[in-house]
Amino acid sequence: MLAKRMSALNPYVPGEQPKDRPYIKLNANENPYPPAPEVAKAISEFVLSHPEKMALYPDPDSLSLHEEIAEMLNKTGGVLCRTVVTHEGAGGAISGNCQPSENDRIPFKVTPDMIYTGNGSDEVLSFVFYAFFDSDRPVVTPSFSYSFYPVYGGFYSIPLNKIDLKSDWSLDTEKMLEEANKTDSGTIFANPNAPTGIGLSREQVRQMLLKAPKDKAFVVDEAYVDFGGESCIPLLAEFKNLVIVRTFSKSLCGAGMRSGYLVANPELIQAVTTVKNSLNHFPMDAITQVAASAACKNAAYYAEKAKAVAEEREKFSAFLKAHGWNVLPSKTNFVFAEKQGVNGQEAYRKIKQDGILVRIFATPGIENYLRITIGTPEQMKALEKSMESL
Repeated sequence: MLAKRMSALNPYVPGEQPKDRPYIKLNANENPYPPAPEVAKAISEFVLSHPEKMALYPDPDSLSLHEEIAEMLNKTGGVLCRTVVTHEGAGGAISGNCQPSENDRIPFKVTPDMIYTGNGSDEVLSFVFYAFFDSDRPVVTPSFSYSFYPVYGGFYSIPLNKIDLKSDWSLDTEKMLEEANKTDSGTIFANPNAPTGIGLSREQVRQMLLKAPKDKAFVVDEAYVDFGGESCIPLLAEFKNLVIVRTFSKSLCGAGMRSGYLVANPELIQAVTTVKNSLNHFPMDAITQVAASAACKNAAYYAEKAKAVAEEREKFSAFLKAHGWNVLPSKTNFVFAEKQGVNGQEAYRKIKQDGILVRIFATPGIENYLRITIGTPEQMKALEKSMESL
């Protein structure tokens, strides 16, 4: 009864979502803070003032949202934790004025035709795989990276050439380039990478692009870049084959509203739009478009939250190191750590018994590492207390 291709599917396994008791959730790389108050206000006003729009199809191309995303990127440089926010008014209230740090300044204006939006970055990635990668040659990707890449490879019958990380857990860029050129292949990786949290600099990515096949897509997944990485958006002026994937789920506190987007040259955006229109003409519902637009307009709020997460990450990393853990240098909203002599599964179970969820992987080579999302200071203090005896 089932199609033969079903046998090749290997579905993605998300972070644990138990319902047996309340937990502090530090296992899914969600943001511990709620969206900006203006987001809830915008949703409420839309639903109450325009209920008739719930009976109509939304804008299939999300044009207004694309304008807001482009404006947000131009104001922040694409890295929220380093965005300079102007504080004005009583009590140092956030005024909403943002400027990119000097290192993050984009040397051109991002325009709406450089943006594509979809139902979460996972759907966006699916369309990227369909639009840019073929089944007759492998896609080059790290052996440890976002675990949805091999899922989409199997879904579309696209082989993956997984390149081992170096001994320090960083990407082996030389080997990746060697393999990409050997088979004239496209490339995809997360930067900063997951689950390691380690990031390449923009110049390191640029050097890869200079040597990679020019007629194949080079995809950089920037899901976590707002917490301390270097965005590759400035490189779009130089490289027409660069495709950048981003999400509202992490730094924009929006994992529940499912919104992701691409930044690329307009001709590549049009290619992905063609894929979208061949599958689902209306991937982003009207309420999500309103919510995401409101988030973009309140970039200052999210810049402050990204800074808070990055600062807490450094404090927690210091705690772990002081207690004998090996912590990889993270530029994300999580840390990846292991301790000599500590079994990962046992550590996970002990922490869970204390009412806290962290992520453990069964993959050989990282089975004793914990991936721990950074929560609020109060949540991290509870975790520290749980881990003191490990």
